[in-house]
Order: sequence, then structure tokens, then C-alpha cells
Amino acid sequence: MTDEEIEAANLETAPRLDSAVQLKEYTPEWATGFEEEAARMSEGLDGLPHQVEHTGSTSVPGLPAKPVIDILLIVPDSADESAYVPALEAIGYTLAIREPDWYEHRVLRKPAPAPGAESANLHVLSTGCPEIARMLLFRDWLRTHTDERDLYARTKQDLARRTWTYMQHYADAKSEVIAAILERADRGTAAHRES
Repeated sequence: MTDEEIEAANLETAPRLDSAVQLKEYTPEWATGFEEEAARMSEGLDGLPHQVEHTGSTSVPGLPAKPVIDILLIVPDSADESAYVPALEAIGYTLAIREPDWYEHRVLRKPAPAPGAESANLHVLSTGCPEIARMLLFRDWLRTHTDERDLYARTKQDLARRTWTYMQHYADAKSEVIAAILERADRGTAAHRES
């Protein structure tokens, strides 16, 4: 994303990083923190069909990560903010990013949701969005293929040493290795289905 796209997607001024990225060694506290957040969300979203998934690096045991719990919330229509934003605000989340041109993606943030986590990024997508399958395939492949997890860890560590204006620039820099891992994951799962 360009700086202009980053600024446009953020509802307030996009937070600048202007430094290297600080990665932490994996801790099971991240999984526990996710489970607690998922339970709070499900209670607050009672009556709204939804699914909650732990995604991102904190969802992969053994993978170093920024201490930010990435959560995926799947709802019938992510553009219908009135269906879920008030309930999430009631448990401490703030709507931070709106991307109507990219699957009606929304991001809400919450500070310090659990021990060992500085914040949570809650990604909201609509049921059937193709990005959901991609996110879950990547997570599941890294969980079951330590060679791929280690490749991704090395890539993250190398990139984390650089200075980035925005965190999104760091995320974008990982795109090439993510695409390569996803291609292998897609081939691997297709071969498994055929056997």
C-alpha cells in the first residue's frame, strides 16, 4: 500500500512506526488471550451469526511475532457496521480501518487484551470472502509444516531489523514469501485431497 492508501484507510491519522519492528518469541499466553477475547465477542454478538478465528503470527506455536493478537471475525455483511461495531465497542474495541474497496474489510483495535499482548487487531470480513480461506490456509499450513514456519520466521526477523514508516510497509514486504508459501500450501492440500 502507498502512504496515501494507508492514510485513506485509517479513520484517524495512521499511526507511524518510524522504527524497526519488535518481534517477541512465541508464548502460549497469546492463544489464551485469543480464547478469552473470542468468548467475550461471542457473548456480545449473541444473535448475530458469526465465526471467530485466531490468525496471524500469534496463532502459530513457535513463530516469533509482534505481541499483537490478530483475530478474524466473519459476519454476514462486514459493511453493515451497525450489526457488530456497537457490541465490540462495548468490550473495548475501536473501529480504526475501513477498506470498502478490499472486501469491505474493517479493522477494530483494542489495547492490552491479554498478558503478553500489547493489543489486538480484529479483522472483520463477510462470509464467503476469498481472503478468509487464504488466511486460514496460511495459518494451518504454518502450524503443520515447521520448515515453512521457520522460513517465514527468518523472513520476518530479517525484515524486522529495517526501519519502516508504517507497520503496513513491513506487512507488505512479507508478501512475496507469503505468496510462495501459500502456493505450496495450495498444491499440498490439493494433492492431499486427491490421494
